[in-house]
Amino acid sequence: MIDVRSATESVFRQESGRIIASLIRICGSFDLAEEAMQESFASALSSWPVKGIPENPGAWIMTTAHRKIIDAVRRESLRREKQDSLRYQTETVVLPTDLEPDAPAMHFPDDRLRLIFTCCHPAINPEARVALTLRTLGGLSTSEIAKAFLLSEATLAQRLVRAKRKITEAQIPYELPTPDRLPERLAAVQAVVYLIFNEGYSATEGPELVRNDLCVEAIRLGRMLIDLLPGESENIGLLALMLLQDSRRNARTAGGELITLEDQDRALWDRRQISEGLILVEKALKTGPAGPYQLQAAIAALHAEAATPADTDWPQIAALYDRLLTLNPSPVIALNHAVAVAMSGAIVDGLKRIDELGLSGELAGYYLLHAARADLLRRLNRKTEAAAAYRSALGLVSNGVERNFLVRRLSEMEASVEA
Repeated sequence: MIDVRSATESVFRQESGRIIASLIRICGSFDLAEEAMQESFASALSSWPVKGIPENPGAWIMTTAHRKIIDAVRRESLRREKQDSLRYQTETVVLPTDLEPDAPAMHFPDDRLRLIFTCCHPAINPEARVALTLRTLGGLSTSEIAKAFLLSEATLAQRLVRAKRKITEAQIPYELPTPDRLPERLAAVQAVVYLIFNEGYSATEGPELVRNDLCVEAIRLGRMLIDLLPGESENIGLLALMLLQDSRRNARTAGGELITLEDQDRALWDRRQISEGLILVEKALKTGPAGPYQLQAAIAALHAEAATPADTDWPQIAALYDRLLTLNPSPVIALNHAVAVAMSGAIVDGLKRIDELGLSGELAGYYLLHAARADLLRRLNRKTEAAAAYRSALGLVSNGVERNFLVRRLSEMEASVEA
């Protein structure tokens, strides 16, 4: 017997972004759309055990939520003397006539892209843009997003409330901007798409390292950005970067355990994605000046082209990170540059750079700083110090797979010290 709760959780992860985007297009309200979707999933938990799971659960949720929006508006229209303030007009709604797999309510392919551009309107605070998109399109909880941004849950919740209020008060239209306004929002949209991918590639929380649904969604949105602006080199670079990183998906875990890049079975890498990604990298670099996504895609390409870990061109990777730092001098990129310097053969130099980053305090709550430092100390055979760094990383990590990996490394270091 199929577990109804597991089925509803699966539908939420796979379809919630599509459903919420369509509902917001219909009613023009984030809050009303979210409430209707939540109520629909609650209805599924009570209905499906009795009537069975429908052939197309996503269409069932969408249709039920659609009807709940109509019910909510009708109740509101009875309460109010005037309906002018309501953006959603009941008479404009056309209900699906059935719950078959081809229910028309599920076929709005551009809704998610429209939603991203709405969330990335210049009037909305930059940090809130990403959080709002991840909350609605990505289906991430407030807690997950807060941890991803190293914020308290209360602070993140306030940002979400303010962002939705801004959309309503400023009457920001739910649509793609005109061609002359696209550039001013494109960088923000690219950042959101890549953050959705990153949350899928290395989930902040939960028992699994990878959320395939988010990776697939981000790649789909990346393709839509290219369709929208075919000549934009950073769009091409972004898609290439996501494809090349996603190509390693099947090799990143084994039996639920994390496998580091140098220990992965490269026969499991998706050669189709690598081939497409390499072609896109070359095209992007020829299309325009190298931007951040193109440079990151070029780094990913060097990893993809290495038949063995020893074949990896770490000096070139370090040089690319150095160029990337001039465009985006963020502490995370500085950390990646330090690791690349270390892997180029200068481990002590790389460790020194990481220690300097640690002293700055900018990455104090970033577990990968401590994990990277621990790994370099391990390679230098400074096992007591490595164990301490692994403990620091463990105090900050949220994902179960990554936690197990750090526990395993820490045990190895402690055993070596005791021996």
